Amino acid sequence: MNRTEFIIVTAIILMVAFALGWFAHWIMSRFARVTGGDVGELDRLSQMLHEAEETRDQAILYLEQREAELMNQIAQTEAELRAAMEGLRDARAEAEEMRAYIERMHANS
Repeated sequence: MNRTEFIIVTAIILMVAFALGWFAHWIMSRFARVTGGDVGELDRLSQMLHEAEETRDQAILYLEQREAELMNQIAQTEAELRAAMEGLRDARAEAEEMRAYIERMHANS
């Protein structure tokens, strides 16, 4: 194969590769074509997605605030419970002292 034949064969191979690539691109663009109605649908879907994300963010914020309020209420309730239990313990100790005092008074009389 001389130099001229090599150049011609290479040119033909490159032309065939270009034609196949162009044809494949044309076929793909025909199947993947986005029409004007589809663009409107995509815009509507993207707007709905944006609104859903905003709603989700608001719900998460509300839940975090509500959780903080409930944790605060739990802490307050636990503090009140500890105070009540301490008061009950003191009252029981005082009642026991009173019983012992009354028993001593009855025993002395």
